[in-house]
Amino acid sequence: MKVLFPVVLLCSGLVFSQKTVPADYQKIPEILDNPELLYPFIIPDKKYDYWSVFRNNPDPDKAIIYESQAPDFMTLNDPAPTKGFFQKCLGEDCFSYILACENGRTLYFSNEQQLRNFIGFVDNLPEAILVANTYGYIVDTGNILSSSYKIHKEHISLYLTKFTNSTSKESFLIIINRKTGKLEVKNSSTY
Repeated sequence: MKVLFPVVLLCSGLVFSQKTVPADYQKIPEILDNPELLYPFIIPDKKYDYWSVFRNNPDPDKAIIYESQAPDFMTLNDPAPTKGFFQKCLGEDCFSYILACENGRTLYFSNEQQLRNFIGFVDNLPEAILVANTYGYIVDTGNILSSSYKIHKEHISLYLTKFTNSTSKESFLIIINRKTGKLEVKNSSTY
């Protein structure tokens, strides 16, 4: 009896102290954990004649991640950016960037802030995840505390994760203002 009471107390403390996601949140579909699959859902605030997402790869067939539509005819004389958003390494296949054409002029969006500006108003869940990705937050489909969302009229709430070091991750509640794209972040738990 002396041993049973502390064991029950310890187990109940573990069960009741675990963080949970509110019941009105939905699970983020697993396919949305890859940023390259989110680009087709972008609805830019500005009207562009054409826009495309590229990775820095010298092979044109491997460089295109997404095209909004095929351009009628386009010749680019501008050099491609040497850095981009979601920079993973140095060299080929290390980052992405957006090329947009507006009134016959080429525009490049090649860092995280420029990607957020290109997205503008956060229209949908994939755009919200991309905005959060630009701040280092990712979807971890293996944990409900890091892969849940709720869409409101004024903002989108997400439970996402961020690596704090090479071995531990923290779960965060991220509230993205749909109009401004600004984040409000609350630490949820470490796992």
